[in-house]
Amino acid sequence: MAADIIFTNGRITTLDRRNPEAKAMAIEGGKFVAVGSEQDVRARSRPDVTEVDLRGRRVIPGLIDSHIHVIRGGLNYNLELRWDGVASLADAMAMLKKQVAVTPPPQWVRVVGGFTEHQFREKRLPTLDELNAVAPDTPVFILHLYDRALLNRAALRAAGYTRETPDPPGSVIERDASGEPTGLFLAKPNALLLYSALARGPKLPAEYQRNSTRHFMRELNRLGVTGVIDAGGGFQNYPEDYRIIQQMADAGELTLRIAYNLFTQNKGGELADFRNWAGMVSPGTGNDYYRHNGAGEMLVFSAADFEDFREPRPDLPGEMEGQLEDVIRILVEHRWPWRLHATYDESISRALDVFEKVNRDMPFNGLHWFFDHAETISERNIERVAALGGGIAVQHRMMYQGEYFVERYGAKAAENTPPVAKMLAAGVQVGAGTDATRVASYNPWVSLSWLVTGTTLGGTRLYPRQNLLDRETALRLWTERNTWYSSEEGKKGQIVAGQYADFAVLSDDYFSVPEADIRHLQSVLTVVGGKIVHGSGEFGQFAPPMPPAMPDWSPVRTFGGYQHQPMQSAPVHPCGCAHACSVHGHRHEKAWMGETDDQRSFWGALGCSCWAF
Repeated sequence: MAADIIFTNGRITTLDRRNPEAKAMAIEGGKFVAVGSEQDVRARSRPDVTEVDLRGRRVIPGLIDSHIHVIRGGLNYNLELRWDGVASLADAMAMLKKQVAVTPPPQWVRVVGGFTEHQFREKRLPTLDELNAVAPDTPVFILHLYDRALLNRAALRAAGYTRETPDPPGSVIERDASGEPTGLFLAKPNALLLYSALARGPKLPAEYQRNSTRHFMRELNRLGVTGVIDAGGGFQNYPEDYRIIQQMADAGELTLRIAYNLFTQNKGGELADFRNWAGMVSPGTGNDYYRHNGAGEMLVFSAADFEDFREPRPDLPGEMEGQLEDVIRILVEHRWPWRLHATYDESISRALDVFEKVNRDMPFNGLHWFFDHAETISERNIERVAALGGGIAVQHRMMYQGEYFVERYGAKAAENTPPVAKMLAAGVQVGAGTDATRVASYNPWVSLSWLVTGTTLGGTRLYPRQNLLDRETALRLWTERNTWYSSEEGKKGQIVAGQYADFAVLSDDYFSVPEADIRHLQSVLTVVGGKIVHGSGEFGQFAPPMPPAMPDWSPVRTFGGYQHQPMQSAPVHPCGCAHACSVHGHRHEKAWMGETDDQRSFWGALGCSCWAF
């Protein structure tokens, strides 16, 4: 077989233990056909083969996110202003102000997760007064993790929240002295109020949703992601909300390999959902770019333990075991793999009781099943997972919520949240992901940084050295080990002859940059199935053209997605700035509000990266 294209002059990390490093690779028919020296690769090539010089850059297998809400995220990406990676609240609010100015009625400005207040220099969220001052007439919705949402007065009016609106179970609508909602919505710990408030905003038409999904995929490609497992999500109904992604798959427009799980939306009707879906689709249905993967992460509502570490651990209801058992029996009968959201060891213990009971009657026999999250799983339950042949998919939620966990449970308890090294030592299948786009950012390098450094975005070091991973092991959790979760072992995840030609060429060397800079890495060339899907910098000429983000006021047009920070420390300016203020210089009060009589009061509540009283 003669190669279609060859890539030479690279430092290629193959993750193949028999051939760990290579200089060149050849691709034919969407798969690697030769990986090794340039001489070996050229021997497999035609004289007129296309050759790409990698210019000595580090190459890794394409990253695979084993837990992301990419289908839902794609439908909404063009609507969302991303604060992912923004270093200061002042910069974030300047972005918000600029977006408010171009967003037409009745549209909203939405910041939907992917950030934490601890990443900001100011270490706080904006106040409602600040939101109302910046956006008196345009609805603004800000989701912070899964613990709270901030709505300005315009958003409260647009969504119809009044003094008569009751607090949903497990949630609180904060009210003023007269009983009117202030705009602060709290999960206590049920986040359904936050989701339902967001769902009241305008949606994009189908054509724009398709465009939005293309842009979200390209954003993930920019970060080196070539494959994902979609974990379903709230308000993501099957098959209605899968039509756009199915159309794109049919048209060959996907630049990610997507395996999707089905997530029940019907409390009390979960068993009926899975019975119905088992007659519609089976695991593996689809192709190498878009395929069904099984059930979850929501299997039954009674098993949902919410991950808000600002609140006490919730106790699952007594009916959970019976409801979960009914669903697991249906899944085993139809040979459906499943995943189950489980934050706390207490929830995992009760779920494992159910799994062990069903397995005695209906042996799993190698069926791939796993827990998602598992921050507080015990060594005993790790052993039980291993005995049942299960897995644990971990995400970097603690990088965003670690400070809250330490505040509630203490630094000692946080040292194994989750105990990834112990999981690996016990022989459990372990893979990594983000849980994006709401509870954490979709940037895989933030997760890789967490696995290697054990440090939150706020700078808190959570884990002792023994619970950290070396860089190669962390990378394997993001590549070859994640293939188990979609039953695609041996098909991808390594740069090996016969596997899919999915890889990323990095902006800097993952194996040698300082630990603090791992989260700033990105891809300068991303290839999926032998096709270039992203190029930048010296590889920009290879980038496939993209249509502009729709609508024309989309935040993506102005700001893009993840906000990368420079890898080196920036100079400190005389007024206290950590960097020059690129949006409004050093006259902050005039740039935001014009002349104001009470600068200390207003800016004392907000401020910017170069302002402080």
